Amino acid sequence: MSLQPTGAFPPRCRTAGRTAVVRGCVSVLPVARPRTSVTSSFTFEAAHHLSWHPGKCRNPHGHSYRLEVTVSGPLDDNGVVVDFDHLRSVVGHTLIDVWDHRDLNELIDNPTAELLAHRAWSMLTDAGLSLSALRLWETEHSSAVLTAGDGD
Repeated sequence: MSLQPTGAFPPRCRTAGRTAVVRGCVSVLPVARPRTSVTSSFTFEAAHHLSWHPGKCRNPHGHSYRLEVTVSGPLDDNGVVVDFDHLRSVVGHTLIDVWDHRDLNELIDNPTAELLAHRAWSMLTDAGLSLSALRLWETEHSSAVLTAGDGD
């Protein structure tokens, strides 16, 4: 049984405004160059309280935070966006060493997950990292996400 279609098969076809080359039964569209990103995950323990909160979060309590830092860019001559050792060193020295086992209210007014994520972004970009995304997990099920762009 032949998988080839019957009749004449056009040498080119139009797909979503782009020209595709047809080879046998498969249309091959031009492929965009992929964007390369690397992500490292970090953990730290810290306490805080939210004085405005109507529930339990009003009281001092702690979290096992997880921070995911994503850097994007072109590959260098060694085939990496950023060396993982360098990324871990910068994040460790700039942020983890400062926030681990601390009362975050002493460092940041109103330390919500969202405001902590924004502060982390500022600290890490000031340290020279070209971030494309950052996710701060406050609990196993709750996180704040920042992505590069024109956001507020």
